[in-house]
Amino acid sequence: MRIMLDTNVLISLFVFKGKKFEDLFIKVCFQHTLVLSSYIIDELYEVVEKKFPGKSEFLNTFLSRIPFEQVHMPEDKPDHNLFIIRDDNDDKVLYSAIIADVDIFITGDKDFIDVVLQKPKILTPTQFLERF
Repeated sequence: MRIMLDTNVLISLFVFKGKKFEDLFIKVCFQHTLVLSSYIIDELYEVVEKKFPGKSEFLNTFLSRIPFEQVHMPEDKPDHNLFIIRDDNDDKVLYSAIIADVDIFITGDKDFIDVVLQKPKILTPTQFLERF
């Protein structure tokens, strides 16, 4: 399956090591195809620099060592009627998952809970680990 991780999940993998995130990382990277959008990668660097100054070099190393397919997010996101979500930044993230044709989008962001889509399935890290 093609799986996209939200920025908050990537931050947890990168900064807050733990058994759950280690299991998630192994399953996603070695049993499926990890897909990251250019938007998520840019957002990841912004959040790391803001919340964890000086860790960008470690992030470079982290990203260079994990297998993933990168998809380009268009600068101007077209208008769509695919879903409704409160936060415009979340809109860009979910839209990038749709155009990347991922099967599952994993996030810890509660704003995604009410979004109803046939594809991708939106799961929390715990839900993903319980199902797969």
